Order: sequence, then C-alpha cells, then structure tokens
Amino acid sequence: MDPDSVKSTLSNLAFGNVMAAAARDYQKEVLAKEKAHASSSVNQEVDLDELMDDPELEKLHADRIAALKKEAEKREKLKMQGHGEYREISEADFLSEVTGSEKVICHFYHREFYRCKIMDKHLKSLAQRHFTTKFLKLDAENAPFFVTKLGIKTLPCVILFRKGVATDRVVGFQDLGGKDDFSTRTLEILLLKKGIIEENKREEEDDDYLEGGMRSVRSSVNPDSDSD
Repeated sequence: MDPDSVKSTLSNLAFGNVMAAAARDYQKEVLAKEKAHASSSVNQEVDLDELMDDPELEKLHADRIAALKKEAEKREKLKMQGHGEYREISEADFLSEVTGSEKVICHFYHREFYRCKIMDKHLKSLAQRHFTTKFLKLDAENAPFFVTKLGIKTLPCVILFRKGVATDRVVGFQDLGGKDDFSTRTLEILLLKKGIIEENKREEEDDDYLEGGMRSVRSSVNPDSDSD
C-alpha cells in the first residue's frame, strides 16, 4: 500500500474523529443550556407561587389598602369642609370657615378692582391643585369688621391662616414681581415658601399656569385701582 495514501487516510480519520467529538460537545452544551433554562423557569414559578402566600407580602398589601382607604376618608372629610374649590363666603361665615380647617387662604377683594380679578383666577386654579388647603374669598366692602380687625389697607390682600390664626399675607403684587402678568406657578411658589400649601405632582400645565394669567382676565375698570 502506498505510504502517502495510508497517511492521508489516517489524517482524514483523525479529522473526522475531531469533528465528531466537537459535534458531541456542542450537543451537550446545547442540552445543558436548555436544561438550565427549564430549571430556572421552574424555580421562578415556584418562587412566584411562594410569594403569593408570603405573609409579609400580604401585610404590605393590607397596609396599602388601609392607607388608600384612610386617604379617601380624609379627602372626603376635607371636601365636606369646602376644600377643592375656590368659594366666596360672607362675613357671618368667616370665623367658622377660617377655624374649621388647619390651613386656609382667604382673599379679601373688591369687585371692581382689576388686580383682584387676576388674583381670583390664580387662586381658583390653585384651589383645585392643593386639596389640603381651603381657598376662600370675601368681599372687603361687605366685611368692614374683619377688614379693620386684620388691618387690611391694600387690595388684593390674601390672608393665610393656620388653625384659625392669621400667620402671613400677600399684599398686592409686590411679592409676585410687581407686574400683572405673573404666572400661577409664581404665586404657587410663594405660597409654598410660606408653608400654607404643599408641593404635589402636577399633570398637564397650561400656558397661563406657567406664563401668566392676563389673557383670560377681562375688565373695563382701571387696572391701577388696587387699594381700598
């Protein structure tokens, strides 16, 4: 037999054996991965089943439900007290309204003052965003006793109450940039700093909220009439 032919045959056999061994190793690797994946899936299912009966998870769920129920009850109570809207009250109702909630904002206004109308618009918007604070308005002409008692000299005048006590105020627009076109957000930031409202997550913000409220305020009176 030709030596070269024998060498070639042996070489081919050796190569074939190597390829066959490689194929077996690859098959083993694939099977091992599939087995590991199946095992992981089974473990995951077992873990999820165990979590369904986990007493700690059940307690967390129960606590969450209790917290949501408590929050709903609190909100309903505040709603009954007049929270969530910007309301006009009379002088006769002033004391009961102001002392009936922990945090109250009351705007003393004049019906013909242009700047009072601007303040009205911003406070109406904020009343819907800050449910835990009560927002009120009172016609200064019809409340001479409290106007005198609170020392109100300039309108608009927004008095801030905590537990029935007047703790701070916003007089005119001097703390709001001194201009009529301040935004609702500017007033909100001021009230946040004074601690009468709390920051919360805002949803969609319209242009008036961010830029100013002049576009929707219309009045035929003199814009400069802002004192009583």
